[in-house]
Amino acid sequence: MSEQITNILLVGVGGQGILLASEILSETFMLAGFDVKKSEIHGMSQRGGSVVSHVRYGKEVFSPIVPEGEGDILFGFELMETSRYLSLLKPEGAVIVNDLRIPPPSVLMGQVAYPDGLADQIRNRFPDFLLVDGQKLATEAGNPRAANTVLLGAVSKRLDVAEEFWIKALEKMVPAKALEINRKAFIMGRAL
Repeated sequence: MSEQITNILLVGVGGQGILLASEILSETFMLAGFDVKKSEIHGMSQRGGSVVSHVRYGKEVFSPIVPEGEGDILFGFELMETSRYLSLLKPEGAVIVNDLRIPPPSVLMGQVAYPDGLADQIRNRFPDFLLVDGQKLATEAGNPRAANTVLLGAVSKRLDVAEEFWIKALEKMVPAKALEINRKAFIMGRAL
């Protein structure tokens, strides 16, 4: 194991499965023998508020918070939320984002417009960019709510951790009744 710490940020809105995804990430890294620290920041506690989760792993990790400009991977569940947190990434960082727009209250009330062309703007700043149709793939796997697991599969390919640890973490963290769909969704994301 190297001395390097890998910094992953998960961003989106409440109800998208961000916290479960960060739990699975953390469990995977622990199973693989790494020290892991995790922190969550919730906007509104109910569905629809901004959610950010920091996951850091390496040989020894002291702080759970990813310092600004030091993120290795920004794992976005929604386009506008992803664009809001780009400053946390290294210039050579990777962005893996769900192709999904969830208008915030200010857009729904007509105060502002949802920005156009966000995916292209992000891609222009961060060439290591993957836009994922998480809902479509999750629906194909058997449940559109498994989009978080599709995204997790896509992120897993960027990390040097054996697939067996990811599957063991899924088996531990996902309820039995949803495990097979989530395993399928994960493998579909990993194949991207």
